[in-house]
Amino acid sequence: MKYNLLFALGLLSFVSYAQDFSSNKTTFTVTDTVKNKKGEILNEVLITANKPKKPIEAARAGIKVMDLPQSVQIIGSEVIEQQQAIRLSEVVKNLNGVYVGSARGGAQESFFSRGYDMSANNMFKNGFRYNAGSIPEVSSLEKVEFLKGGSALLYGNVAPGGIMNLVTKTPKFTSGGEVSMQIGSYSYYKPAIDFYGPLNNSIAYRITGSYENSESFRDFVKNERIYINPSFLFKLSDKTQITLQGDYLSADWTPDFGTGIYGKTILDLPRNEFFGALWSTANTKSSSASMLFNHDFNKNWKLNFNSSYQSYRRTQTSTAQLSTIDANGNWKRGLTKSDGAENIFGDQLSLQGTFNTGSIKHQLFTGVDYENSIAPNYTFGFYAPEKPADLITTEATAINLYTYDYSTQSNVIPYPTRITQLTNTETQRFGAYFQDLISINKYVKVLAGLRWSWQESGATTTKEVIEKKNNVNVITTAYENAIPVIGPKAINKAFSPKAGLVVQPTKDLSLFASYSNSFTPNTGTTVDSKPLDPSIIDQYEVGVKKDFWRGLLSTNVTVYQITNNNLAQTAPYLADGVTQNANTSFKELVGATKGKGVEIDITANPLEGLSIMAGYSFNETKVSKSSGTNGSLVVGDILARTPKNTANLSFFYKLPTGLFKGVTFGAIGNYIGDRTGGWNDDYLWTAVTPPTTPPTYVVTIRDRDIPLEGYVTIDASLGYEWKKFSILCRLSNITNELNYTVHENYSVNPIAPRQVMTSLRYKF
Repeated sequence: MKYNLLFALGLLSFVSYAQDFSSNKTTFTVTDTVKNKKGEILNEVLITANKPKKPIEAARAGIKVMDLPQSVQIIGSEVIEQQQAIRLSEVVKNLNGVYVGSARGGAQESFFSRGYDMSANNMFKNGFRYNAGSIPEVSSLEKVEFLKGGSALLYGNVAPGGIMNLVTKTPKFTSGGEVSMQIGSYSYYKPAIDFYGPLNNSIAYRITGSYENSESFRDFVKNERIYINPSFLFKLSDKTQITLQGDYLSADWTPDFGTGIYGKTILDLPRNEFFGALWSTANTKSSSASMLFNHDFNKNWKLNFNSSYQSYRRTQTSTAQLSTIDANGNWKRGLTKSDGAENIFGDQLSLQGTFNTGSIKHQLFTGVDYENSIAPNYTFGFYAPEKPADLITTEATAINLYTYDYSTQSNVIPYPTRITQLTNTETQRFGAYFQDLISINKYVKVLAGLRWSWQESGATTTKEVIEKKNNVNVITTAYENAIPVIGPKAINKAFSPKAGLVVQPTKDLSLFASYSNSFTPNTGTTVDSKPLDPSIIDQYEVGVKKDFWRGLLSTNVTVYQITNNNLAQTAPYLADGVTQNANTSFKELVGATKGKGVEIDITANPLEGLSIMAGYSFNETKVSKSSGTNGSLVVGDILARTPKNTANLSFFYKLPTGLFKGVTFGAIGNYIGDRTGGWNDDYLWTAVTPPTTPPTYVVTIRDRDIPLEGYVTIDASLGYEWKKFSILCRLSNITNELNYTVHENYSVNPIAPRQVMTSLRYKF
């Protein structure tokens, strides 16, 4: 904890404000008299700063960052390259207040912000929602945009923590490109290409691709990925252009659910030990194709039509912690096989324009969007050939985590499998929105908007039927012969308003305040077996954005409060209003959570070639109201996987002149504070024995959270650029810090130890 304190105190002493940043370069002209080495007077000095040159794409409306009543962060390709990031979780180290909540068995990385999980609906690629069940490729990214706070007005049922938009590289009408090779610890190597240029005066192309092959600091864990991302730009006229993009990723990886945990204690076991079956295997395939149509009617009005198709599929056969580990370390590993997919069709039509009513300027943005998601999910069962109707959930023989021996483990799956169930979930979303940024004068601006969202979701289930005959389980209807059962459709409708006030006393100072709400669909039913209404989540936010010295120092400070006053909780009583309810599927909107926080961001470019980024965030999200019934959350509990404090501090410097011109070096520190894994505590109702009429229950609190200490990781890099060649070396987790990401009570994955990575690059 010593490093944690020093890092946090050092950052707090350094940061007085903070700012939204980007690696996109903005050029400022300074007319002060400056002399070069020869003594000649220079009339202009060009300074670059990490500040958005253009409006953030995730905001969609073309609004300048200083005019947005919310906080924005942008990580550009230069920072990603300098950092040598190979995973999105490494890029996220630069995003203040965003953190990895769990690794989900190596299949995906789950991100959280402001106390809310972003993995379900808050992850986007080029403006379209994408399935976050895989680990996206980083090499093709032009930038990562993070729009903090409420974004339901533009994106529908997204959680209020913020949305992350991955923007891939696009074609250029100038020829160029690069080839690179990354080599690192644990047999890691990754060649990559990036070529772009014109085909003629009206068509440009870009192709990026990579191949990755690696082992892991975890024994027997491997990873192999193939990725390609072609795109074409058609300039039909000076006012009209079409961009076609596509990508394909195939990843073979070893499912790894981490180390052992007994109760709430993570066992003291070697970081490298892999406790999964040696026959564990998995594959993820994802692909997408999109068309972006942009037409400028004139300098004030623009029309955009975007269409996208995405395909995702993940197959996996492995062991997982489906059963409890004994105190002596014995564990019967659970058997699991899955096959899940999703196909997403999306369309967006929007109109953007500016006009005046008298002296008041309007920046209008309105449109509609539609999305159709079809997600088939197969359930498999393991069985003994002599008893096909008796499904097996765990291995027959337990392993012992303290005396585990790889040589005694088989490479063969112990039992055959069969499909037992198919659940096909179809979700349709439609939204219509209207937003106007009203500039009353150059000092005061008002953002107001409203969205209406409609969502319909339903599942069709096909499953085998097993019955007991003469005390023997018999498959009476095989899956192949089962009749699909269409479940009830859940329809959610909600209005999502947003209102913000921006006051700009000067062009480099912006004060803002905003209100917005989001809606979250709920599972379960009312006590009358009717679908639940969505939960409406309110968010209030105030902040200040300030640039100093023509952008050499840019800052942002934000304070917010997020309240869910109608959190779905177990209903206290059944439909008769008298009988106490112990069925957790019957719910009411009777719970509440309240979150509050502060975020501070800073970006500085005090010298040519030097960029500094820092941030600190505080968040406390608690359960503020509960029904107190079986399975409901406990009042006062802080939401699981939510640290109160996070911080980041980084610098990158490239020497522009002198004997060591071309030398680059930098470092990044990341702090994740104390938090809990597992689940939140809840109320546990136990019926009194012998039973009474009506039933009598003893109510206790089920302690389910796993305490995790805070930690700091520090990465450092050193490189050299000469003409078109460059070499860059990175040492990550210098202090060899050991900590864990925990998903519920399984997938307790240790963070990576100290590692080395080297990149060789040639630019055309």
